[in-house]
Amino acid sequence: MKAVLCKALGGPEQLVVEEVPGLTAGAGEVLIEVHAAAVNFPDLLITQGKYQFKPPLPFSPGGEVAGVVRAVGSGVTAVKPGDRVIGSAVWGGYAEELVVDASRVTLVPEGVDLATASAFLTVYGTSYHALVDRAALRPGETLAVLGAAGGVGLAAVQLGKALGARVIACASADDKLAVCREHGADEVVNYAREDLKERLKQLTGGEGVDVIYDPVGGAYAEAALRGIAWKGRLLVVGFASGEIPRIPLNLTLLKGCQIVGVFWGAFTAREPERYREGLTELLQWLAAGRIRPVVSETFPLERAADALRAIEARTVKGKVVLVTSHHG
Repeated sequence: MKAVLCKALGGPEQLVVEEVPGLTAGAGEVLIEVHAAAVNFPDLLITQGKYQFKPPLPFSPGGEVAGVVRAVGSGVTAVKPGDRVIGSAVWGGYAEELVVDASRVTLVPEGVDLATASAFLTVYGTSYHALVDRAALRPGETLAVLGAAGGVGLAAVQLGKALGARVIACASADDKLAVCREHGADEVVNYAREDLKERLKQLTGGEGVDVIYDPVGGAYAEAALRGIAWKGRLLVVGFASGEIPRIPLNLTLLKGCQIVGVFWGAFTAREPERYREGLTELLQWLAAGRIRPVVSETFPLERAADALRAIEARTVKGKVVLVTSHHG
């Protein structure tokens, strides 16, 4: 089978595509014929050696795929060969086959194509965990989403609306904000040319926003926190800007607010039952069309480096997806 391999750390430039031996499913495992693999920000980090997990070289990046079950190991009863599934792992997904534990496999709802399905789990899982489990976002509250045109950002915009919040999408360009409006944002802020704190205050009648969803970090985190409401919640989702902010903690005292960490990967391992409950609800919303992944571009597997460069340049709106030779 073909696989994208990272043989040396250093980002997209180090990736190569090679033929490697096929895989087999062991006990409790599922062998997936990969049709599509989503490209996520952690995939870029893992090729640079900057992610929480550092697999031994060589490895294939990619933690989120959709495809067809080719074989199952002993003890697997939830899926069978021929089923269309989403599979998740920490790495290994940029390949024509992937073996995952059966607990990491989910059936794809009818009517959802595999490229769309591959772009679903990480961004919606992260955003659901953030907004529901960590922020307890309530109907009628105001949600500000930073980096709102990215994968997790657009998922947060859509989920915020599904949960009954008023959503303010914040991004660095007007074309990105137009996409956010298309997907339900009530208000938009271009923080490249507007004062983020002042605009959040203006849009909330001086009260500030109840929940801030921040996958960007850098200088925007503190600016947003200064525009938070009394008892607001700042969700720390990631640092796409490349800079981990240093927040003056007196702001949390003055505003009676919380800074809340969101680590979806650890959550799925530590609280598998709650993870499954949330995933069940998300899949129902996906099947009903209440939420829909935004796939802005697909690349053949051989162009994985180009897809990661687009992530690195922060030019992507929604998600980009790699497709293999199996994809029809």
